[in-house]
Amino acid sequence: MKFNNIEYTASYGTSGQLKPSTLPEIVFAGRSNVGKSSLINKLFNRKNLARVSSVPGKTVTINFYKGDGVSFVDLPGYGYAKRNESEKKRWAELMEGYFASGRSIALVIVLIDMRHPPTADDMTMLAFLRDSGFKFTIALTKCDKLNKGELNSRRENLKTELADYSDIEKTEFSSVTGEGVDSLKRIIEASV
Repeated sequence: MKFNNIEYTASYGTSGQLKPSTLPEIVFAGRSNVGKSSLINKLFNRKNLARVSSVPGKTVTINFYKGDGVSFVDLPGYGYAKRNESEKKRWAELMEGYFASGRSIALVIVLIDMRHPPTADDMTMLAFLRDSGFKFTIALTKCDKLNKGELNSRRENLKTELADYSDIEKTEFSSVTGEGVDSLKRIIEASV
């Protein structure tokens, strides 16, 4: 698969706007500020394919990218507390509508910030994917921000924190150093 041949195709703010799925979809999901845009840009070796923001909760639409016979789907980040109630309802409808619309979802990449224990929202997303039968993998982001001792400690803690998902492949990822890029590409290629 050519990961450098990708282009933005569309954004949708409600599930009613979603076009039918015509290609296998690789989905990126994670809480706000977990580094989703940075991961997407690093994976596809592009600086500004996905907009990176210092303000969490900026992605409020489902963004679609097309490349080499596959659609890549950037879901809005979850768990951002400062959204108002109507925005939270719209987000929930958008997410439920996406996953319930019979799409050709080949893989969901769940991003979890390696520096911290998975949040309740992270655990809810993992349980939802497993219960719904979606194939998924976990990208542990921001691993470069931990020193060697912290990294080893987090690896040990994650064995307990993600004990219910010991069978799911996990990739330590850094958008700064590029660690994990090749592993994620291999997992993506094997899923389509």
